[in-house]
Amino acid sequence: MLGKVLRNLREEAGMTQEELAFKAKIDRPYISQLEHDKKSPTLKMLFRLCDALGVKASELIARVEESR
Repeated sequence: MLGKVLRNLREEAGMTQEELAFKAKIDRPYISQLEHDKKSPTLKMLFRLCDALGVKASELIARVEESR
């Protein structure tokens, strides 16, 4: 669930996985694992991703809730 929302937000921001990884200071393969729901981010990582995407964590979570 989170993966699809994360990917949509990244694409809306016009970013590649590599660009998001660079901004969030994490590895690109980790972004791929998150987007394919192979991994779940910690709360700290969720905030880093949201900061890099320029969205509030509450917005990301709301989108996940809507997609359920």
